[in-house]
Amino acid sequence: MSEAISSKPSQDFVPIKEVRDGIIVLKNGSMRTLLLVTSLNFALKSGDEQTSIVYQFQNLLNSLDFPIQISVESKRLDIRPYLATLEERYQVQLSDIMKVQIREYINFVKNFTNETKIMTKNFYVCVPYDPAIIGAAQKDKGFFKSVFSKGKETAKEKNLSFEENRTQIEQRTGAVQQGLARCGLRSAVLGTDEVVELFYRMFNPGDTEKPIKLK
Repeated sequence: MSEAISSKPSQDFVPIKEVRDGIIVLKNGSMRTLLLVTSLNFALKSGDEQTSIVYQFQNLLNSLDFPIQISVESKRLDIRPYLATLEERYQVQLSDIMKVQIREYINFVKNFTNETKIMTKNFYVCVPYDPAIIGAAQKDKGFFKSVFSKGKETAKEKNLSFEENRTQIEQRTGAVQQGLARCGLRSAVLGTDEVVELFYRMFNPGDTEKPIKLK
């Protein structure tokens, strides 16, 4: 008899423990924040502007004492919400001429998007922070305290530890945002709901979700 193969849930392959106040807490205790960053058309800039942008970006990288990760999300534009809006306009339109024009426009958009793949891109910057290992902190408490302690943080201690680490990662995030601003790029820190939505889209590419927008 063949042994049954036990399947693991997809959550086991995701290194995320929780998302709290927009901060991603990994299973190993590390923390991450995600920045949604605007883009700019570098090719349309003058030579002096291009040189300035490259120089400012170089300064940003040289000013950081921690690594950052830049990710680009490219996906096909979902035109269905726009077509649904046009259909609503078509239904309430009283003029026969306008109905014909709207219908022709809807067909044009459908044919155009079927023949041409229109892509949208989102740019993200991941800012990391790796807190001190808890085991090292336990060791510093002394031999007897480490032996007779339960070895687990209380809820109050965990919350205090999170707030301390939160200050550190927020400082790093602010430094990255300032550097991006000097490059002419706007950025926004993703909140909890936006982070969850982003990772849901990543692991469920077949589902269509609303794009994340800067406020």
